[in-house]
Amino acid sequence: MKRIVKRIVTVLFAASIAAFAQPSTELLWPQGAPGALGDDEKDKPSLTSYLANPAKAVGTAVIVFPGGGYSGLAMDHEGKQIAEWLNNLGISAFVLKYRLGPRYHHPIELQDAQRAIRMVRARAADLHVEPNRIGVWGFSAGGHLASTTGTHFDSGDANAKDAVDRMSSRPDFMVLSYPVISFTEFVHTGSRRNLLGDNPDPKLVDLLSNEKQVTAQTPPTFLFHTDGDTAVPAENSVLFYLALRKAKVPAEMHIYEQGKHGVGLAPLDPTLSSWSGRLAEWFRVRGLLR
Repeated sequence: MKRIVKRIVTVLFAASIAAFAQPSTELLWPQGAPGALGDDEKDKPSLTSYLANPAKAVGTAVIVFPGGGYSGLAMDHEGKQIAEWLNNLGISAFVLKYRLGPRYHHPIELQDAQRAIRMVRARAADLHVEPNRIGVWGFSAGGHLASTTGTHFDSGDANAKDAVDRMSSRPDFMVLSYPVISFTEFVHTGSRRNLLGDNPDPKLVDLLSNEKQVTAQTPPTFLFHTDGDTAVPAENSVLFYLALRKAKVPAEMHIYEQGKHGVGLAPLDPTLSSWSGRLAEWFRVRGLLR
């Protein structure tokens, strides 16, 4: 009898782990996203959950924003692969499919990102994560979106009918990989055009040059870039790092000499791939892996 009970428990535990391992996707707004211009897939922002194995989960969550110049999404090497890497650390990951330009312009993309942060925070208990350990990780234009969430956030609407809208949209930490940061210096013009249109208001350009929006309340940040990036110059990360340093926000930056834009985790490059180990150590130092 004891053997039977033990086997049943083992099977149930294995089943629960398998359930956590299967990614699931849900719409940010099941009844239709605000500002939607249609009812196609491109009009329906969604979040795909990759929950950490409960046997090794550390209670930290990261919302991943793939890059693509605000006109596409690199959902594999800047989405799925990132989520799986985070899961190996015991971190639950949530990959965001946000709406894109030139069909959609600011503030729609930020609205989608903030909704994702609020959603994970509102469901923290059910997701087995801590509500004060929810970060964002963005790549390229997704790095611009991530840095926008960290410099343009609110505490939520306490009187909102929707419990999700009552949550703060501030991420607790940020990881920015070869991010677009500035729209006034060292600009990736495609990202700026897709997000803001052909002739944006100079004040809006300035507002979304996120190195200019850093304050003491901006979350701790890890930055990764390469000097060989000719699409989004490393100065974008440098400008943001200097702004963080001036505001006395904890920050760490790694710039590798070699490496093109869009490398993701660079698994086939024995030198460049070491950057993810440095990120894991940063997570550990900040107490995000326990």
